[in-house]
Amino acid sequence: MGMMLVWGMISQAQEARYRLSSHILDITEGAPASDVQIRLSRMTAEGEWVMVEEKTTDRNGRISDFLKEEPGKDDRGIYKLTYFTKPYFERKGQESFYPFIEVVFELRDEHHYHVPITLSPFGYATYRGN
Repeated sequence: MGMMLVWGMISQAQEARYRLSSHILDITEGAPASDVQIRLSRMTAEGEWVMVEEKTTDRNGRISDFLKEEPGKDDRGIYKLTYFTKPYFERKGQESFYPFIEVVFELRDEHHYHVPITLSPFGYATYRGN
């Protein structure tokens, strides 16, 4: 009986899932951009931006844990990711044109969204990834 209880607890403990992720690829270096601060904000019904969370990219240039999925939580809405790129380029001793980059997008359903950017000191591109 005790084993069944332990087994049941283990099978119910699932790995946390997240609704949003991002990735930065420095196309000048041909490598991930690590240690870049990214802020996630959400637009209120009044059109104001409210910070949701702020994280830093890992050594692979990724943040995979924005917007933890929780039962009954509705994450649909308009969001903004702010990539603080100036400190990244300063650490590399490079001049850059964009002190930060803002990417605005809308979560329309309960699917996972991935918002990557390719980055250089004088340009960037973004798209909806998977």
